[in-house]
Amino acid sequence: MAKKKHKKLTPWDYLVRFFFITLGAVMMAVALEVFLVPNEVIDGGITGISIVVSTLTGMPLGLFIFILNLPFLLIGYKQIGKTFAISTLYGIGVMSSMTAFLHHVEPFTNEKILAVLFGGLILGLGIGLVLRYGGSLDGSEIVAILISKKIRVPVGQIILIFNVFIFAAAGFVFGWDSAMYSIFTFYIASKVMDIVVEGLNESKSVTIISSEYAEISETILERLGRNTTFLYAKGGYSKEDTQVIYCVVTRLELAKLKAIVQEIDSNAFIAIEHVSDVLGGNFEKSSIH
Repeated sequence: MAKKKHKKLTPWDYLVRFFFITLGAVMMAVALEVFLVPNEVIDGGITGISIVVSTLTGMPLGLFIFILNLPFLLIGYKQIGKTFAISTLYGIGVMSSMTAFLHHVEPFTNEKILAVLFGGLILGLGIGLVLRYGGSLDGSEIVAILISKKIRVPVGQIILIFNVFIFAAAGFVFGWDSAMYSIFTFYIASKVMDIVVEGLNESKSVTIISSEYAEISETILERLGRNTTFLYAKGGYSKEDTQVIYCVVTRLELAKLKAIVQEIDSNAFIAIEHVSDVLGGNFEKSSIH
């Protein structure tokens, strides 16, 4: 069997990738130095640890961010690949440099609530962009990506769990109010990050059990333009053979699909599940390019 060749990235692909990684790294540095750190609202992961160590030692934040992430870059190189590790090294380098450049810039606000809201939003956008374009800005994100691939839990949720422990430890240094503000910041950032990484148009898998499966399938194709798959099944109580309809739709199409099914068979059984990602087939959904 001939070995399948992988599509090579063009110079334009690399340019786009590093542009958005640069943009994301700069956004994270702005969130840290202009909104969060001056208001004693910390970041999480390795960056959070770096902020704590920098505060205790008085040494530059960017230095610790870069040094403490190196072991995790090695893990990323071995487990995820050379391109990812290089992209991550570049992103962390840009972020470390920008934190040093912005360190003496006056904070945009001294109101902690505003710092949490805007800092969390910019932080989530920055991290999400870097993740979406094949890099990372924190060693804990590398671990989160690996875990996400295994258990299909959104990267943002895994990072949030890591950060709870880090914020608890940081509470002893910055105070518990700051720790709680930090947790709330990362709740916002993780939600924004998931939107950027997964796209605004989430996918849903739908399983439909109905005696009118043929008509329902045809109507879904006609009205939504979505293909369906028949799965052969046997009723546990009735013992009758039937066919189950399976299809994947976007979140925006879900209400219309349910209306179609209810219109044809009001007694139909419908089960809906979240889909982490959709690859292949003729399924298309909007995303950031």
